[in-house]
Amino acid sequence: MRHIADLPDARAASDPHAPCVADDTTTLSNAEFRDRVHAAGAVLHGAGVRAGDVVAVVLANRVELVVALFAAWRLGAALTPVNPGLTDDDILYQTTDSGATVVIGDTARAGVTLDVAALSRSESHAPVPVAETDGSDLALIIYTSGTTGRPKGVLLDHDNLAAMCTMIIDALGLDETDHSLLVLPLFHVNGIVVSVLSPLLVGARTTIAGRFSATAFSGLVERVRPTYFSAVPAIYAMLVALPEGPRPGFESLRVAICGAAPMPAELIARFEHRYGVPIVEGYGLSEGTCASTLNPVAGPRKPGTVGRPLPGQTVTIVDPGGTPVAAGELGEVVIAGPNVMRGYLGKSEETAKTVVDGRLHTGDVGHFDADGYLVLIDRIKDMIIRGGENLYPKEIENALYLHPAVHEAAVVGIPDPVLGEVPVAHVVPAPGAAVTAEQLTAHCRGVLAAFKVPVAIVLTGEMPRNPVGKIDKKRLRALAARV
Repeated sequence: MRHIADLPDARAASDPHAPCVADDTTTLSNAEFRDRVHAAGAVLHGAGVRAGDVVAVVLANRVELVVALFAAWRLGAALTPVNPGLTDDDILYQTTDSGATVVIGDTARAGVTLDVAALSRSESHAPVPVAETDGSDLALIIYTSGTTGRPKGVLLDHDNLAAMCTMIIDALGLDETDHSLLVLPLFHVNGIVVSVLSPLLVGARTTIAGRFSATAFSGLVERVRPTYFSAVPAIYAMLVALPEGPRPGFESLRVAICGAAPMPAELIARFEHRYGVPIVEGYGLSEGTCASTLNPVAGPRKPGTVGRPLPGQTVTIVDPGGTPVAAGELGEVVIAGPNVMRGYLGKSEETAKTVVDGRLHTGDVGHFDADGYLVLIDRIKDMIIRGGENLYPKEIENALYLHPAVHEAAVVGIPDPVLGEVPVAHVVPAPGAAVTAEQLTAHCRGVLAAFKVPVAIVLTGEMPRNPVGKIDKKRLRALAARV
């Protein structure tokens, strides 16, 4: 296979009738997937898409999104997936900022110029040859979640994707017998790389789940029989919160992957005990094309860490001046490797601050333990400075998770006229648990230094989340300020 754009043709030539990709309504063999990609490529070409252009897709998870991805690459164009849950204003911002030539989706949505149904109608178009695509050509523009302003477009080229997929395939031990169940959104790089590209590249198959439902998930797994899936802590928390009872169908799963946000060791233990599926937790950023560390599938796995650096990447802990710190000391996590992004679209100053001498400055604080596993402490920007003392919310959150009545916990800092900042905790109680803020405060006093104990604990039914499923601490800060 010359290039990833050739994947549909290569799979069809190798085994035309083998299953390739499916969703809730469509199942495509390798040959059928190739034909759909060819048809979509002809439609996009007829709509004016050429090499070097950008195609935007405003769709929920479905087969057509994967078809559009490969069709764009077939023409030498890049693709930017747009979260369909965004407001019209945010959709227009991304499609305009990316310079999209064509916007695929439901024509009732803002800015959409090509009805998704048209992708399979190519009778009036001549076949389109595959463009000559180089590894340095742009492949994806992934927009960040925009927690500090307007989202930024992360530029990933084909070399980034090829390197990342090779690392994921090797780390997970993927082969043609695997079956990925996609539950994360395809506007996020994890969903694209871990659950679609990597399995398809090794001859495995992918099933795209619709909107996630904790109550329906067991039945879905039993029906589809996947070998792995990748999710965020919120999904595992929802599965753990289900009423006790038999959950058949998980026997086919050999591993579950967790990313996007650190997962408390206690939650990992609860899931593994209940469902009998090992979780391997990893860490990475869109700017690093997905993952930079991962707990080994074959072990030893160390809950509470995000694993070891993936082969091919260098992960370093540095001080504020960029100098590596001594072993075991805290500092900023910095990543180097062929997976580091080309930069932010149209933001050269932001790029220069983030990628320095080829090293990606993540903004995360962490350290390596004695076995070389990365322990994440927190985001630098989330650190709370209380009367000159540095507090890391994750440490307080982990202390709260030690209480059996705590299902989810999130800690943020709020302004204080005397101390500068103080911590406030938001807690979702475990299903059926009866607990008070006073009891949780007493628990914290028993496991934390006095200055780390939250000044207030707010009990809530659910956490606010961003589109990827991470807890939205920006919104929590606003709520906490009113406590």
